[in-house]
Amino acid sequence: MSTRSNFDHNLKQLNDMLLLMAKKAEFSIREAMLSLVNQDLGKAKSVINGDHEINELEHEINNKALLLIARESPVATDLRKISAALKVSSEIERLADIAVNIAKSTIHIGEEKHIKEIIDIPNMMGIALEMVSESIEAFTTEDVSLAQKCAKKDDLVDQMFGRIINELIGYIPQNPDSTNQIIQLAFVCRFVERIADHSTNIAENAIYLVTGKQLNLNA
Repeated sequence: MSTRSNFDHNLKQLNDMLLLMAKKAEFSIREAMLSLVNQDLGKAKSVINGDHEINELEHEINNKALLLIARESPVATDLRKISAALKVSSEIERLADIAVNIAKSTIHIGEEKHIKEIIDIPNMMGIALEMVSESIEAFTTEDVSLAQKCAKKDDLVDQMFGRIINELIGYIPQNPDSTNQIIQLAFVCRFVERIADHSTNIAENAIYLVTGKQLNLNA
């Protein structure tokens, strides 16, 4: 195998590991949200206990990327691909951490009856998860237009976040005994909003990968 073919093979392995890591993080986020809606404390604990798998994958990706740099002496374009992959793996790891945080909020609420049916937060999460999928696809396929499309959805998530937070705060005067639950639900809203932010960061890295330009799509 030629040096170039060997490098391309290793780079593909790196991207495959990123895709696996993203798939696991996305699954964790979905499971965490289900645990909240259904008050499934067992599922919440499974999300928390499974986080180490994603952390290990990030560690493997970091090691592989460093070995690629050390052994292959990549040219500028290739170095950009490795650098972007490292940044994306860090963003995915943070997505997985958010799944853990949502699971912890589920446990904090426990079996206390929900003050209202949990509908709006999963709806916001649905858009945030679309952004996760689109940003990862944009990165792996080097699709700048998809990255831009993904980033535009961040404004919608921000709007939903503001509306739901205001609604939750409005419940406190009439439901003082449910203050802990309301605060935990507000935390979850913030976590979902952060998922959209991290997805936008991944979209930015997709654009950087193709163009070499560092953009701030969150502005």
